[in-house]
Amino acid sequence: MGEMKGLTRLTAASLLAGVALGATIAGAAELSVVSGAVGNDLAEMRQQLDRFAAESGHTVDLVSMPASTTDQFGQYRLWLSAQNRDIDVYRTDVIWAPQLAEHFVDLTPHVGDVIGGHFPAIVESQTVDGKLVAMPMYTDAPALYYRTDLLEKHGKEPPKTWEEMAATAKEIMDKERAEGNAQLWGFVFQGAAYEGLTCNGLEWITSFGGGQIVEPDGTISVNNPQSVKALDTVRGWIGTIAPPGVLAYQEEDARGVWQTGNAVFMRNWPYAYALGNSDDSAVKGKFDATTLPIGEGGDRSAATLGGWNLAVSKYSPNQEAAIELVKFLAGEEAQKFRALTNSRLPTIQALYDDPEIVEQQPLIPRWKEVFLNAVPRPSAPTKADYNEVSSEFWTAVHNTLSGSGEAESNLRRLEARLKRLQGSGW
Repeated sequence: MGEMKGLTRLTAASLLAGVALGATIAGAAELSVVSGAVGNDLAEMRQQLDRFAAESGHTVDLVSMPASTTDQFGQYRLWLSAQNRDIDVYRTDVIWAPQLAEHFVDLTPHVGDVIGGHFPAIVESQTVDGKLVAMPMYTDAPALYYRTDLLEKHGKEPPKTWEEMAATAKEIMDKERAEGNAQLWGFVFQGAAYEGLTCNGLEWITSFGGGQIVEPDGTISVNNPQSVKALDTVRGWIGTIAPPGVLAYQEEDARGVWQTGNAVFMRNWPYAYALGNSDDSAVKGKFDATTLPIGEGGDRSAATLGGWNLAVSKYSPNQEAAIELVKFLAGEEAQKFRALTNSRLPTIQALYDDPEIVEQQPLIPRWKEVFLNAVPRPSAPTKADYNEVSSEFWTAVHNTLSGSGEAESNLRRLEARLKRLQGSGW
């Protein structure tokens, strides 16, 4: 389903092939773009950078970062604080704009001809004090992946609630293990102590009706009975439907278990859809994805708003060429190629009606409403303190899931720590 057929292969290849006539070598710049990655992100970007180089005459070095967004942010902040001139373009998480804005070029004067085609809310998320500090590259919202073959075999429907998910996962896991599938687990997700756990934790708490950690008006809301219930529920999954090792899983760890056929359900981002349907995948043609479940006492599915953007460093000696590169990587052809090959969600609205994307990556048009209603992390109200707020939150969640303290006491301590941070200048 996610595999490209003949015409699409040719079309996608044509997006990256060839040297544009009249490519200019005179005045060519040597650029560096830094990026983290999961799945095939770096390979996909390298292909697009090679095409840009062929068309523009510029050369581009790709500097890779660790997969952990927490580690990426720390390195970015060090480089930018030192006014590093070696990196021209940074691939940035949707939440980093308020924290790093002072170091990036205002792109507003340079993208007026194209920015109107992007979803306004995503553009707004990258606009700080009226300046567009990063150009949207793709957006993200996670899904609940499920094994269609196993649910059909055991007479189950995709779950609507977390309670249904856990019950279905346990029943199928137990029955399959009894038949000899000893490696099968019910559910895998991102449980390591890093930004990915903030995303998962926000989804659990919000879906249980526990708020958004810090509300848009700055109110610290995380310490409440629904949040306690959410974390207590998830704690019960560890070692029952989820492997104990899930507390060290990031995105690729969860995908590894899933793609080898050893999980009934998985929470992950859309990139795992195309990879799950690759020729070397044990679950090719045996899965689908749906919205994340609703929690007890909640009234909505909650998916964390993700996505990545491209920012030009103020310290780059090649700002004009760097802006040209950003516009290329965020452009319609590049976004279409990214959608077809990597199931990345475009930020350009028109691509959701593109016939090839609809045919080859059916997850993408289905996910439009999901991310339009996704839950943002509280980076806007917490401003420059977001990284510390997130660290405090994922620590409290991880402690709870690993049995280091109860949810109630951990959230109470978290609230006190967030209030101290708030008092220092939100």
